[in-house]
Amino acid sequence: MGIRKDRFGKTIEGTAVDIYTLTNAQGMEVKITNYGATIVSLKVPSRHGEPVDVTLGYDSLEEYLRGSYYFGCIVGRYANRIAGGKFALQGKEYTLVKNEGNNHLHGGIRGFDKVLWQSEKPVTGAVPGLILKYFSRQGEEGYPGSLSVAVTYNLTDENELKIDYEAQTDQPTVINLTHHSYFNLAGAGSGDILDHILTILADQFTPVDNRLIPMGELRSVRGTPMDFIQPTVIGARIEQDDEQLILGNGYDHNWVLNKEEGALALTARVFEPHSGRTMEVHTTEPGIQFYSGNFLGDQIKGKGNQIYHRRGGFCLETQHYPDAPNQPQFPSTVLEPGEKYKQTTIYHFSIAS
Repeated sequence: MGIRKDRFGKTIEGTAVDIYTLTNAQGMEVKITNYGATIVSLKVPSRHGEPVDVTLGYDSLEEYLRGSYYFGCIVGRYANRIAGGKFALQGKEYTLVKNEGNNHLHGGIRGFDKVLWQSEKPVTGAVPGLILKYFSRQGEEGYPGSLSVAVTYNLTDENELKIDYEAQTDQPTVINLTHHSYFNLAGAGSGDILDHILTILADQFTPVDNRLIPMGELRSVRGTPMDFIQPTVIGARIEQDDEQLILGNGYDHNWVLNKEEGALALTARVFEPHSGRTMEVHTTEPGIQFYSGNFLGDQIKGKGNQIYHRRGGFCLETQHYPDAPNQPQFPSTVLEPGEKYKQTTIYHFSIAS
């Protein structure tokens, strides 16, 4: 167990980019690059013992530089969508970069997934860890204020990948960070994820309009294809003639989690029956975006020359709600000077007997 640093390549400008390998005593391994604070691979043992990479991604830095699917990265300043690429804060309107039609998505054209993070001396001791930092300057992608961000990855012997986020600003701004791995618990490139069994501990979700922007309503999941309170096969209802599924081309929605505000709690569980792998998601965030890989291209060449097809991976992105800067009834995403943004998300892996 421990951590190793290697060279991953160079940016177009010629700046060196590193990749870090964290391993634990249970045979689990995660590789993280400081480009985009991105998880490049995550190997988890099955019930038969062999570790398999369960995250989609690329083999080379060059492919990440060209890529557009947010494989494994940290998303920011604002994860998910902001309607019209604008919001008002303390009486002033701010215009953001629009990179999804008229929307601002995942921080813009050059969000946190497309920048080089600075690594501090890796955390040593019982838990292999890595601290990555980024300074986002005033006006970047249109956001107010300069923002100092730190993301800490830790890999425990309990097979937990723990992600701690912190940020501070010098002016009022908005912030909503998340991690954007695409998971396939049968192994990346092994097929679609429609036979995975999903639980989301949420009685409500935020329905969207034809722009995939929340309409401001918290709607009950009961009696709809959005009900994952009991373990449900992802593909069981994904093709139903349901307005929300049609708008999202499948699942691409925010669930309102059944938990106390700010409490670290179990919020979702995924089980893959063939390998026996189970992933639990614990978070302090109020929402989670379940995305079923609907917009993955039909012929994406991934790691090891594997082909990733539509719905070949799923995302569980812990977050505040989409478009919250424009919807004051949603939990606030405003960060003030002197305050500290903090959140924690844990992906816990285990094997069913």
